[in-house]
Amino acid sequence: MIGTAADPGWLGGVTSERAECVLCPNPSPMTLDGTNTWLLAEPGSDEVVVVDPGPLDEGHLQGVLRRVADTGRRVALTLLTHGHDDHAESADRFHELTGAPVRAFGRGHDDLRAGETITVGGLEIVAVETPGHTSDSFSFVLPADNTLLTGDTILGRGTTVVAWPDGSLEAYLASLDRIEALTRAGDVTSLLPGHGPFVADAAATVTFYLTHRAERLDQVRDAVARGAQTAYAVVEEVYADVPRSVWPAAELSVQAQLEYLRTHP
Repeated sequence: MIGTAADPGWLGGVTSERAECVLCPNPSPMTLDGTNTWLLAEPGSDEVVVVDPGPLDEGHLQGVLRRVADTGRRVALTLLTHGHDDHAESADRFHELTGAPVRAFGRGHDDLRAGETITVGGLEIVAVETPGHTSDSFSFVLPADNTLLTGDTILGRGTTVVAWPDGSLEAYLASLDRIEALTRAGDVTSLLPGHGPFVADAAATVTFYLTHRAERLDQVRDAVARGAQTAYAVVEEVYADVPRSVWPAAELSVQAQLEYLRTHP
């Protein structure tokens, strides 16, 4: 992620009658406040869908299970937005603890299908393919709440990394366009990100992301025209406004931008 670190105002918690975040205690410049583990359930149902159980942190996993038990429910399904460790490392352990199946895309699981509607305990979740941050990234619409769980495709604060070479800027821009179409149609009005706080205005945030990417591309193009010959040299010039601790991540995004510019001059 490329943004500020911890925000003491975001501690997780209930965001709607169907969604609650249990915040993993793994804050860092790359994970912001920590990984958001989302608990989803239809009101009145005793079945919970857990999205992104997080890193292999036994204390966090037990905290998730306690919260589920406190509401008189059980975990019926685990979904992964993508395979990065801060979201998915604990998936196998969480399966051991719950017995619930784990579904993801392209990681040897029961792979998701774009446009698939998943129904658990009366809760409907629609899988939306959103590659770019990684090649296996998926987002999930909760139609009843008009909200989208975005993983690392859109964050609650700051901007995300296109994790080159697995990530692709061309795919990422197409994914942002796909999400923008959902906001224009009124299908998505808010966002539940993988890091950072709940986003109340999805449309404005997607517009910001698209504008930001266009501006960064122009800056990278200009830096190359002025003689920057390596991705790191571009980072020094273009990402001088972000903390040096996230420069390695910025360098991945620059590699993705340079690749994009080679095919989209």
